Amino acid sequence: MSEPPPGPKVEALDIEGTKQVSEGALKDRILTSATPWYAFWPFGKPHYFDPNAWQADLRRIERYYAAQGFYQAEVVANEVQEVGKDTVRLEVSVQEGKPTRIAAIHIDGLEPLSQGESAPTPLQRERLLANLPVREGDIFREEAWGTTKEELKQRLRELGYAEAEVTGEVHVDVATQEATVHLQAKPGLRYRFGNIFVATDANPQVPPKRIIEQAQGAVHKGAYYSESALAEAQARVFRMGVFGAAKVNRGAPDRTNATVPIVVDVREAPFRSIRLGGGIGVDAARQEVRLLGEWTHRNFHGGLRRLTLRGRAGYAFIPNVIAALKSSDNSSAKSGTIFNLTAEFEQPRFLLRDLRLQSSLTGEKGVEQAYDYLGGRLQAGVIWQPHPSFSVFPSYNLQVYRLNGSVAADATVPPIVLGCATSGSSTTASSKCTQALSFVEIAFAWDRRDDPVEPRDGYYLGLSVQRGGGPFFGGFDYVRLLPDLRFYESFGERRRVTVAAKLRMGTLNTLGNSQSSIVTRFFSGGANFMRGFNGNRLSPMVAVGAPDNGEQQTVPVGGNSLFESSVELRYQLSESFVVAGFYDSGLVGVNGFLRKDSPKLFGPDHYHAVGLGMRYLTVVGPIRLDLARRLNIGRGLPVATDGYTYPTAGGCFGIGRKAVKAPLSGPTSPDATFAGSPEGMCALQISIGEAF
Repeated sequence: MSEPPPGPKVEALDIEGTKQVSEGALKDRILTSATPWYAFWPFGKPHYFDPNAWQADLRRIERYYAAQGFYQAEVVANEVQEVGKDTVRLEVSVQEGKPTRIAAIHIDGLEPLSQGESAPTPLQRERLLANLPVREGDIFREEAWGTTKEELKQRLRELGYAEAEVTGEVHVDVATQEATVHLQAKPGLRYRFGNIFVATDANPQVPPKRIIEQAQGAVHKGAYYSESALAEAQARVFRMGVFGAAKVNRGAPDRTNATVPIVVDVREAPFRSIRLGGGIGVDAARQEVRLLGEWTHRNFHGGLRRLTLRGRAGYAFIPNVIAALKSSDNSSAKSGTIFNLTAEFEQPRFLLRDLRLQSSLTGEKGVEQAYDYLGGRLQAGVIWQPHPSFSVFPSYNLQVYRLNGSVAADATVPPIVLGCATSGSSTTASSKCTQALSFVEIAFAWDRRDDPVEPRDGYYLGLSVQRGGGPFFGGFDYVRLLPDLRFYESFGERRRVTVAAKLRMGTLNTLGNSQSSIVTRFFSGGANFMRGFNGNRLSPMVAVGAPDNGEQQTVPVGGNSLFESSVELRYQLSESFVVAGFYDSGLVGVNGFLRKDSPKLFGPDHYHAVGLGMRYLTVVGPIRLDLARRLNIGRGLPVATDGYTYPTAGGCFGIGRKAVKAPLSGPTSPDATFAGSPEGMCALQISIGEAF
């Protein structure tokens, strides 16, 4: 038998008179709240009225106003209205009054910083007091006051004053609404880093000298103490990948010699691990089921060498299970087994502390919309990572694939074929061939995100440069550039609002008269790219087979230029739910950007989409649901098949389609049935992990 409710249900809660402080901020800080609109759902529940809690909430409202600098604010009226059986409506009226502003700020105790040989430079002393959270003329807020004391203390410790403390008091004149701030700094001695000590397990497999060596990459003996150096040292130790816990702290200061020893406390994790799992992938262009497995040895033959074996096996259906089962020779629908087996070896401290050797060997079989493939990849290179946020990865890559294409097209219209050599005549390309790609790649990354899985602040800068063929052999001579820029900023109450932006712009330029290989070209569309298209469907197309129900099927074959941009506004509703609105744009052109006939940004082949999304936050990353609709700007996708007729236009998921006035054919028709035809105007994406 269920217990009776503790009181009447709260239908609504209104706070009137709020001008300087938002009503939402007040509601977030009291216990009483209105019943949410979704309370009828299985995971929702009504909110009930408690008279004792309500009286305490009225005092909390006045206290919160005082914390925001409104010491004369008061609750002038409150009313509990019965609006039905066991239901009430709450109304509160507040009178805010005038805010208290900071009239003066006095900081004492910093005089010793300008004396002696170990004193900070004038520039360091200037930065010490620059842009503190409290400023003269601002409204005095208790949160900013507490942050100021902590900020000044951290700045002093960053300059080497390891034992610095900051206290203070504020005199508030309620009559004049003025506050005088007094800060008292106690810097103490300015310390330098001393020796590094390691605290670890009783019988460690990782030699302490290796741990000390990594910590020394950030903590230099004799350098002035700083807590950012401790944080970097901790990141370096943890990045060794063999510790379940790693903490870098300062030891007891040596006041006689003005040095601080450093203690690295680590606990080794299991050196072998196995992970198993499975998954499915579903969108309008592809359905897939797969099994996953991974085995890792983090101390393979000693020396912290890492050996990882990864496997993925499954079955793919294009575009879906039903169509693939009914496929025929004249249809683009197909299915097949897929797998990817990879062995990866990493040798840390390769010649230098911040240099590690990495090599991998992969065998794979796949099914794509335009072709099937069987082959393998070899990669060998070194990663130089002098800072936890910065890395450079030069590598040599060899890739060999046996391609079985769905199309055999005119090779004079690049890049609509797979990139196979011509056969028979100079204008007909084979749809079956073996391709060998040999290239050198250099990848740069500068990652200052607060979290790579769920980023809310920071930025990411990446650049990939590939040079294939020429002196590096292989069947294709080309240069491929792909920069990647991302930015994140959170703000607002409890930093619930996040603005995220992404920009990628790639170009693939062949040398001589050679074509590009389809495995090096650019594709877009899907959950992590231009969300106005399904997976890989933003691309130059070719039509395959005979017309099916009056419409020929198309498959993407990639392009030599890429542009993607995204702006997303995310709002965290609760600890687990986030809603988002986004604008995406994308372009995949036939020719590279360095050619005279390159595609034009914001031209007829540049597509745009807006959408809404929802995220459910989990330990493995957010589960995302994004619904995007393209704007009718531009023309249809280039379909390089003679006689191709665009299908009927418009609509989302087959609803609201419009009739075409006249057949439109050719890859560059000035009048498209709608922007991005033959694709539908809407796309639904379901995935795990942030879009970018």
